[in-house]
Amino acid sequence: MKRRIALAALALAATMPAAFAADWPVKPITLIVPFPAGGSTDAVARLVAQRLGETLGQQVVVDNRAGAGGNLGTDAVSRAAADGYTLALSTSGPLANNKFLYPKMSFDPLRDLTPVIAVGEIPMGIAVNPALKAATLQDLLKEMRARPEQVSIGNPGNGTIGHLTTELVESQAQVRAMNVPYKGDAPLIVDVMAGTIDAVVMPITALLPQLQSGKLRGLAVTSRQRFAGLPNVPTTAEQGLQAESTVWLAVVGPRNLPAPIVSRLNKDINAILATPEARAKLAQYGASALGGTPQQLNGRMVSDSAKWQKVITDARITLE
Repeated sequence: MKRRIALAALALAATMPAAFAADWPVKPITLIVPFPAGGSTDAVARLVAQRLGETLGQQVVVDNRAGAGGNLGTDAVSRAAADGYTLALSTSGPLANNKFLYPKMSFDPLRDLTPVIAVGEIPMGIAVNPALKAATLQDLLKEMRARPEQVSIGNPGNGTIGHLTTELVESQAQVRAMNVPYKGDAPLIVDVMAGTIDAVVMPITALLPQLQSGKLRGLAVTSRQRFAGLPNVPTTAEQGLQAESTVWLAVVGPRNLPAPIVSRLNKDINAILATPEARAKLAQYGASALGGTPQQLNGRMVSDSAKWQKVITDARITLE
């Protein structure tokens, strides 16, 4: 008798997530952004939240929880109930890179999160001061071979994707530069324009005005295809380096988020990303729309984790 009751309880429990998901959502949803308000991730999240709320018939509230390179807010989602009412629009840092940079992380993205959908990606730009006689990426690499550890390349900070991309390029090309970390984009751009440093590797977003005006010379973008806003700047792959590197944004939920909720979110956000409004908003921040399936996002998390683990380990990069 007790065995039959136990089996019946298990069967009931198995059907509860599907039944619960069928009624979802019945109250507002929180979309955590693990970065400050006003940035590109926040702006994209607010567009997704507004349009998703209209589709679902419930308000989607953006909650900015910045700190620890995006780890703080993303960790909050990993600890939330798997009921579809707490999600995150996070980035490749917390979802792939950071666990190899920070010695103490309270969550593992591959274990503790449910992939929902990739939203967009921003490539890195490799640019130089026009005074440097380098018209192509190969010219810059040739200069680095001639003057090991003397060509100065700035990045927005130790452990940032700009820094990791520089290390990836150096590893691929077997060259060494003088890596100069800055505290953010603005001082870095000022110094490369002044000729204080020779080159920069950083997300294309902050470089676009200088590249489009000719104040800096773009040598390469690190995306798989050329960036639409800079059609004359070739990719690293076109110049002989397999150095693909992007910052990507994605929606994730807690571990064990019910499949029906994941499926509905994925379908609705794919529809949002297909609109001209969403694509224009992403383009405003130097990003291209992605979309796709949860499985594709999971694959990206796995492959980027493996790639950046090697780069971070080989370069011995750590953050506290």
